[in-house]
Amino acid sequence: MTAYAVVIPTLVRGTLMDCLAALAAAAGPQPEQIVLVDDRPEPLPDPGALAGPLDVLGDLGERTLVIHSGGHGPAAARNTGLRAVTAPWVAFLDDDVQVGPHWCEQLVEDLAEAGPDTGAVQGVIAVPLPYDRRPTDRERGTAGRARALWSAADIAYRAEVLKQVGGFDERFRRASREDADLALRVLDAGWRIRQGRRATRRPVRPADRWGSLRAQRGNADDALMRRLHGPHWWRRALAPRGRLRRQVAITAAALAACALAAAGRRRAAAVAVLGWAAGTGEFAWARIAPGPRTRQEVATMLATSVLVPPAATWHRASGLWRHRGAAPWREVAP
Repeated sequence: MTAYAVVIPTLVRGTLMDCLAALAAAAGPQPEQIVLVDDRPEPLPDPGALAGPLDVLGDLGERTLVIHSGGHGPAAARNTGLRAVTAPWVAFLDDDVQVGPHWCEQLVEDLAEAGPDTGAVQGVIAVPLPYDRRPTDRERGTAGRARALWSAADIAYRAEVLKQVGGFDERFRRASREDADLALRVLDAGWRIRQGRRATRRPVRPADRWGSLRAQRGNADDALMRRLHGPHWWRRALAPRGRLRRQVAITAAALAACALAAAGRRRAAAVAVLGWAAGTGEFAWARIAPGPRTRQEVATMLATSVLVPPAATWHRASGLWRHRGAAPWREVAP
């Protein structure tokens, strides 16, 4: 049997208990070790918050190690967990997923079928969507991320491969492109990444209406990806290009309207305002049309569609500046 460890970075959200309960209930050979990496910033807001989730592990609790990583993001948390394991394979799970009932058995089969040139095996991630209505913008976004290549929500790497390439790049401070960056470095090192058969669910977490606005921080991570892997990195990663160019154009139109109005050029300012309104309206409709079109969803899409373009532009510009001299990643000393 191929030995493996499981590493789960967590902010101790409400989803963690369901994640650990599903892992404990999964049939098949148990992990050699579970490393739960608490990435909440210190001092911990509630030191006893892990007691309940750990209880659901049952006998697996004896194989579980809890480490605090200090709130430096999921990439750094995974590296912290990696340094604590000795198994030849490390399976990474996010704390908001639920592995399938035969996940352990299927994972071992996936690893046993991995050839000597296989550096990682990806799990199949499914997002349950409502059957009685169209999905919301957030639900569609979660499902889209689940379809991304090399998602760290469920992927198993050879420990030696991770050490060879330096692990996750800790400059990715949020859950965004750190998994794609690692996979591209693994492929560049001559390893293969294959698709496995094990299944994992990722339910859509509830969130407030401003979640899509906060998600624009990922544009800074895209700037780092461009610096590290070139302007066409998204083609290699089969990642969607997104709407950044249109968002920059919308933002430019808004800025031009303000500048022209301040200069007293009313007619030119009006033209710029029309351009901004047309771009914003098209963006809002592109998000509203495939959704449920409820009053709340439409109101959220209208409000955030005004704010998303300048937020995306700002985060991309700040990322380009911040990462202008970024060099290839090297693992920090343990």
